[in-house]
Amino acid sequence: MSRLSIVALLLASAAPAMAQPATTPPVPRSAGTPYAARTLPDRIMLTPAADPTQGMAVAYRTDTAQATSEAQIAISVDGPTLEEKAATVTGPAGTVKNSANGPALYHQIRFDKLTPDTVYAYRLKGSAGWSEWLQFRTAATQAKPFRFLYLGDIQNGILTYASRVIRQAFHANGGIELVAHAGDLAAQRDDLDHDDEWGEFNQAGAYNWSIVPQLPATGNHEYVDVTLPDGKESRKLGPYFPLQFALPDNGVPGLKTTYYVDYQGVRFIILDGTSAIDLGTMAQQTRWLDATLASSKAKWNVVLFHQPVFTCARPDDTVEIKAAWKPVFDKRKVDLVLQGHDHCYSRLTSETGREASAQARKNGAIQGPVYLVSVTGSKMYGLNDRARTQPDKTAEATELYQVVDVDGDRLKFRTYTASGKLYDGFDLTKGADGNHLADTSEPTIAVRTCTGNIGPDGGKCVARGK
Repeated sequence: MSRLSIVALLLASAAPAMAQPATTPPVPRSAGTPYAARTLPDRIMLTPAADPTQGMAVAYRTDTAQATSEAQIAISVDGPTLEEKAATVTGPAGTVKNSANGPALYHQIRFDKLTPDTVYAYRLKGSAGWSEWLQFRTAATQAKPFRFLYLGDIQNGILTYASRVIRQAFHANGGIELVAHAGDLAAQRDDLDHDDEWGEFNQAGAYNWSIVPQLPATGNHEYVDVTLPDGKESRKLGPYFPLQFALPDNGVPGLKTTYYVDYQGVRFIILDGTSAIDLGTMAQQTRWLDATLASSKAKWNVVLFHQPVFTCARPDDTVEIKAAWKPVFDKRKVDLVLQGHDHCYSRLTSETGREASAQARKNGAIQGPVYLVSVTGSKMYGLNDRARTQPDKTAEATELYQVVDVDGDRLKFRTYTASGKLYDGFDLTKGADGNHLADTSEPTIAVRTCTGNIGPDGGKCVARGK
């Protein structure tokens, strides 16, 4: 070792350790993963406009040196000349957010007056230059076949476990055009700083989030607990969700976590169960839900929210939502109800139970709304007693993703495990008299439940009682 190297080592060992500022908030750190804002845009999240045939929106983050919100967009070409005909689009000034990872600027830009069913490329400005070019396709004006991905709670083990499920979904299923999130994208529910969790969420989906439009619902963990001036406890929407997603503004007035999107023959309606139950917006959301379904000209209507009507883990169904929204789903003939919250899997076609439902299908009965609950992250709950006989199919201690193909009068729903095994599936066929449901004839793996303390993979059962 040289003399200079020895001197440097002695100086380093003699130097006192730098103390962390006392004001630094406690934060669950992500080992080896720095989430400070950089000189190039990151956390790039694409969302559809209210009319996705003509508009998309993008939210992203930069360091504070990039004060302006600036993008370039062009109809995609097949050679490296995108910038020649690119138009510059600006948005409002970025919003500053300070976190345990330092300050960052959050930006949102909306692309409008686009051509339907057309591939566009866009890039975003950071203080060191432009991001890579990212591509998306606008929706077609007609009911064109498409595929969407449905994910339950990502929330826990986001990068460690949930990322592999998300990546498996995209790797094994090409052509995904939308992603529907049933809430609890992160676990933000206390006074900790949650910047790392949202960093993990963005890393888990990576570039897929920036090229496939996202339809997120809020869960209870998108909210944080607050104490009101009178001492009572309440909730408010956490700081990251409205920065991370540039959503359509066509929902319940004043409640921007509700919205709808019409996409190639499907109306997706997104509700906020936490606000409905805890913040007194149930009546407003119910009226809006009924009116939005009544005005729908789509062949298929899909409703997305967090707290399930029929629970597979909790002792009781979600009473408030069941009383207010289920009658609307029945009256307006909703096709799919996509939910999360319970950290188990459930496909329920009739409250009377799986045997009665199977017999009704055998007799040619019309199928009402199909209720789904799923989970993508690592936190697992054990099944309740009803789940043994009421839903058509259940699972516990299992990470899952769902692929849905929409093609004219047929909707194909398939549920896969983290490693890509087919676990459940059904087809809905829309006839003049209503929907008919048929279980998939494709081979599926055995039912996954814990046996005592032994989990379905042979290790310990990680599903805890709720």
